[in-house]
Amino acid sequence: MITDDIVAAYNRGKWALIVRGLLGIALGFVIFTRPLASVAAFALVVALWSLSDGIVGIVHAFELRKVAQHWWALLISGLVSVAFGVAALYYYPILSLTFAVVWAAWWLISAGVLAIYVAVQERKVDLPWGWTLTFGIIALASGVLAIMYPGITLATLMGTMGTFGIVGGIAMLVGAGKMQAFQHDVKRAIRTPSHA
Repeated sequence: MITDDIVAAYNRGKWALIVRGLLGIALGFVIFTRPLASVAAFALVVALWSLSDGIVGIVHAFELRKVAQHWWALLISGLVSVAFGVAALYYYPILSLTFAVVWAAWWLISAGVLAIYVAVQERKVDLPWGWTLTFGIIALASGVLAIMYPGITLATLMGTMGTFGIVGGIAMLVGAGKMQAFQHDVKRAIRTPSHA
């Protein structure tokens, strides 16, 4: 029956939120209570993610070989990713952690430069540009500091992940609670006959 399928899907969604919420909170607490073990695990995740992403890319490239003219670009990307994953495992944990720091710094610097450019363009057309410029300067300075102080950058990344895990986990549990309350309201409305 369609109604039973909808209820089952709804219940699966609710339980998925509960499980993900509890795992997020647990991950956040582990990061804050065991920071060194968390950094080591993070380095391993970066290496394994790169390795698995590269393997998937290589397989996908060969699947597209007959239909995509530039399949070799995906193949090269996959090979680079696999090479990085192998190197990151070999030079564990230094290479993975260096990658995370450089990636965060590059992202901040790129966002800062882009925001400064946008602020200049906004000023040329008489739009408010002060906040955009402020964000750009802060992001650019943060990117430079991220390169200069990699230990602090790594600690900030881990703190951000821990905070996101806890806050996101709590939000998911609240969402699951709201789903449960909605389900009870629907059941109560179905049981209560309407009076015309």
